[in-house]
Amino acid sequence: SGWSESKGGSGLSLTEKVGKLKVARESRAGYEREKFKLWVDEDHDGCDTRKEVLLSEAVKKPRQGEDCRLTGGTWRSYYDDKTVTDARKLDIDHVVPLAEGWDSGASTWTAERREAYANDLDAERSLVAVSLSSNRAKGDRDPAEWLPPATDALCTYATDWVATKLRWNLSADRAEIKALHKIAKGCKDATVTYTPAP
Repeated sequence: SGWSESKGGSGLSLTEKVGKLKVARESRAGYEREKFKLWVDEDHDGCDTRKEVLLSEAVKKPRQGEDCRLTGGTWRSYYDDKTVTDARKLDIDHVVPLAEGWDSGASTWTAERREAYANDLDAERSLVAVSLSSNRAKGDRDPAEWLPPATDALCTYATDWVATKLRWNLSADRAEIKALHKIAKGCKDATVTYTPAP
């Protein structure tokens, strides 16, 4: 997966990749959540983006009924290291929140590209299933303002964040870069691999 430790693979270290982020001021002017179309069923299999993430991230797979109705299943919310057994108690989090994406480049995109970003199933780590409480605590804040409470989540989170920003060619502000560099110091084995978004 995109955040795994690789032995001499194509991934550069987290510190090196933080250094590849473009530094720019952020602006939230004109942002509305509706400008990102959420939870589409791109492959027309009856399961929208939310359900696709729930299916792919389940520790124990849920049963899939008509219209992709999911019952049962178990998930691990890695932000707070909680085990969740009810899909309704999970949010699908955009690792880099929509508002943060807007602030750092998405405001200039077409509606189609924003929809692709909001439903990015091609990158394993852009969207993650996490507990409602951890997602609500995070809101649309960046790593300078919020970090996951589970200590073993820090390296994964920073790596997911940087990979997503680089994948979508999004900039970062100075406080964010500073926070990421600080985390990266404690993540010697973390490498970042990503594929640029089409």
